[in-house]
Amino acid sequence: MENLEEVKWVDFATLENFMVEVFKGVGVPEEEAKICAEVLITADKRGIDSHGISRLKPIYYDRIKTGVQSPITRIEVLKEGPTTAVIDGNNGMGPVIAQKSMALAIEKAKNMGLGMVVAKNSTHYGIAGYYVLMAIREGMIGITGTNARPAIAPTFGVENMLGTNPLTFGMPSDEEFPFVLDGATSIAQRGKIEVYERAGKDIPSGWVIGEDGKTRTDTSQILKDLARGKAALLPLGGIGEETAGYKGYGYATVVEILSAALQEGKYLKQLAGIEEGKLVPINLGHFFVAINLSFFTELESFKRITGDILRSLRASKKAPGAERIYTAGEKEYLAWLERKDKGAPINKNLQQELRALREELGLTQYKFPFEK
Repeated sequence: MENLEEVKWVDFATLENFMVEVFKGVGVPEEEAKICAEVLITADKRGIDSHGISRLKPIYYDRIKTGVQSPITRIEVLKEGPTTAVIDGNNGMGPVIAQKSMALAIEKAKNMGLGMVVAKNSTHYGIAGYYVLMAIREGMIGITGTNARPAIAPTFGVENMLGTNPLTFGMPSDEEFPFVLDGATSIAQRGKIEVYERAGKDIPSGWVIGEDGKTRTDTSQILKDLARGKAALLPLGGIGEETAGYKGYGYATVVEILSAALQEGKYLKQLAGIEEGKLVPINLGHFFVAINLSFFTELESFKRITGDILRSLRASKKAPGAERIYTAGEKEYLAWLERKDKGAPINKNLQQELRALREELGLTQYKFPFEK
């Protein structure tokens, strides 16, 4: 989709180190800057370009500069039990809050078999898949979800009410890649529409609904209207009930409830980030679950059966003209194999952003490959 002549590949080490320096440059402590950079670069490594380094400036740098997000993360444990905890992130760095929350859930699951932690007053935490991968590395099932700025219209509605609210699962398998289902409960999310805008392309029909109840494809105007509440993303399943849009709407609502009601957090329009025309903290909520498989069965047995299920699915009869069947997490693994030696694709607009950040922060030690 991108203009290949404008896309340049930059190695992951350079991008990750640069992001650490940018985070430090706006006041994020070094160890926490490393966490944030690792979460973002993991998205690029897995081919999820909508949530990688392209998020550095608009979602983190700009929000810190405008004062709606704190570079210093002060985590408070508000309530705690043997298997549970409620965390207050005090509008610090979402990836730091989330990483520490899942680490606590994992610690509890090691001792008790299950761990669940919910976080309030948080901010954008990057790809949800990062946190379930943490659980997988410990031989556990990981589950996470987060609410977000209003974007999705309820079935039969046109107003953006729910966030894109991913409901994300990760499970170990005996293959080279685990099962990781990481996706929004909308057909597409804002970040993917931004990718289309950078490429100068209209989005596909069926992603966005206008106030007239009809689908829209005018990418640039859609992004403006999403912010103004004049357009909305469609839930998984699409418009109305005929293609089961109520299912995506329902799952988005499940995530909203678990992300807000368990910790008396904000929800729906309260997460817009604007009050009386002024930018304010978004106050997101997240939840994290770790399930220790050794409390149920042998880890290797679980991984083998999971692998058998996934292999059977991929080996099943394909539709005419289809080259292969995938299982969740496979395309991200293939993206890593393709990118591990050449890095992430940086388009022209993102190149300009990286240059601007470098100049603003005086990071003159960085010279990018696209400048040769």
